[in-house]
Amino acid sequence: MCGIAGMVLREGTVDNVDLQRMAATLTHRGPEDTGTYVSGRFGIAHTRLAIIDVAGGHQPLFDAQKRYALVCNGEIYNYVELRAELEALGARPLTHSDSEVALHGYVHWGRDAFRRLNGMYACALYDHTADELWLVRDRLGIKPLYIARLPDRILFASELKALVPLLPQRQIHAGALAQFFQNQFSTGAETVIAGVERVPAGCALRIGPDLSIQTQRYWSALDVAPRHGLTHDEAVAEWEPLFERVMREHMRSDVPYGVFLSGGVDSAVLVGQLRRYHDRPIRTFSIGWSDAQQRDELDGAEAMARLFGTEHSSIRLDAGAVFRRLPRSVWAADDLMRDYACLPTLALAEAAGRELKVVFSGEGGDEAFAGYGRYRPDSFERTFKALRYPGSGGFRVRPELDPGWVRRLFVPELQPALAAYRMPVIRAWQETPKSWSDLQRRQYVDLQTNLPDDLLVKADRMLMAHSVEGRVPFLDHRVVEFGLSLPDALKVSRSAGKLFIKRWAESFIPATHLWQHKRGFHVPVGEWLRGAFVQSLAERLVNSAAIRAWCRPQAVAELLVRQQRHGDVTREVWSLMQFAIWYRLFIEGATAVPSAEEDPLAWIA
Repeated sequence: MCGIAGMVLREGTVDNVDLQRMAATLTHRGPEDTGTYVSGRFGIAHTRLAIIDVAGGHQPLFDAQKRYALVCNGEIYNYVELRAELEALGARPLTHSDSEVALHGYVHWGRDAFRRLNGMYACALYDHTADELWLVRDRLGIKPLYIARLPDRILFASELKALVPLLPQRQIHAGALAQFFQNQFSTGAETVIAGVERVPAGCALRIGPDLSIQTQRYWSALDVAPRHGLTHDEAVAEWEPLFERVMREHMRSDVPYGVFLSGGVDSAVLVGQLRRYHDRPIRTFSIGWSDAQQRDELDGAEAMARLFGTEHSSIRLDAGAVFRRLPRSVWAADDLMRDYACLPTLALAEAAGRELKVVFSGEGGDEAFAGYGRYRPDSFERTFKALRYPGSGGFRVRPELDPGWVRRLFVPELQPALAAYRMPVIRAWQETPKSWSDLQRRQYVDLQTNLPDDLLVKADRMLMAHSVEGRVPFLDHRVVEFGLSLPDALKVSRSAGKLFIKRWAESFIPATHLWQHKRGFHVPVGEWLRGAFVQSLAERLVNSAAIRAWCRPQAVAELLVRQQRHGDVTREVWSLMQFAIWYRLFIEGATAVPSAEEDPLAWIA
């Protein structure tokens, strides 16, 4: 796992100082090594967290003739097989790095090489002879990659924080900001920083000598065909060798690894499979609360740890410990999002990072195998919502914030964008094939929106903030294709989701654990966001430059009074507080980086 950055100029020569400046903002992603390379108007930078070929995997990487230069973030899990195939074709790798197969693959197969890579990655490959740069992102968007188009250059980096210092001006994209408030994250090409875009998942961008950009999609979930009539036994016969291959590839590492173990199904499945293929006890970590009425998942996680004989640590946080991690989590995410789970995930990464570089987690299981309750509404709910909110089959129709408060809180200039919050969902829904079921469409919408731009931002950034690589086997593209293609009846019933995985896992996980009601991982922010903290927040929030620019201060003051008295506008208050902290960090340009624990109020105004 690493950080990458770079640029290509319209003319002139790249200043290596700019590359070093970009790399310096990404040292948390790669604290063990830094490399830069400049060739005229092209330059790349790399920060390294050594996982495979620890001694010899320094980047940038080159072929023997130095026609091609590559930096890569992530892991290419099938590098062993690809290396053997490429060597048979005459390739002579100079290292044992998994990333090098991307370079030699391109030499021998051209852009068809991208389809051969199994893994999570974001790569930049420069061809000196053709004078073109390729930016490639993995199929599901597990690894991040951003670009900024300026008149005289194109910048790219793993995180926004590497691009922001080189932008001529820092402005907010109103549409993306509105999505953050209404959906808790922004999705699609535009980020909340105007002029900075996400490289789409499953795509390769070719940047030519004139800085023109051509986007070539090499994978899409839309190509998955439903397999009607497949029985459970037939599916299991296909699934078991597939998932064994995926797990064995994901276990390739020259350093030890652990697992984030929740009280749910997916992480328990991962621990069970790792225990099957691993001859030593597995290191596991779980988290819960010491001062909340809301039930956490520690009991279930600890039961799974005992079942599989793991070396387990349970972490318990109180409200203060959670809130003190907010500035660091906002800095780490940098792509503005409101997901309470970032805070405990950051704490888990902090604990794991003291002894490990790699952890497994269960992201993607619910999307691939239809685990969420929102995937199986009854016919009345589906019909009612589809009629009232047309365009997405009644799926994801409600905004995160109360509509009345939205009208009161935000300035008139932002209201049109706030009203258009459903457009990303509608676009994704309407591009699905007619042969797909309602369930498959719901899965696809999440695969295109919530997964890459919320859950995977959390999974990547919170871990990398403490120099930990997260591996997510349920998001191997072969697993996603398999799950998406299954008949609906193998995935959901009226009362339960993820049927296929649960039925299959009954051979090694107790049925009482598999079939318990899905609780999800909830952070009791609503219990905690009261009292003296809210009173102090009220004194500071209305003075934030972010709030003054985009909100009505009087309405903000009234909102905080409401929270203090009734505690029923937690999302609204938290969103504004997080936006104020983010604004100070990335628009006003605070020079300090928040430490692991800070007073969030000190970062508002």
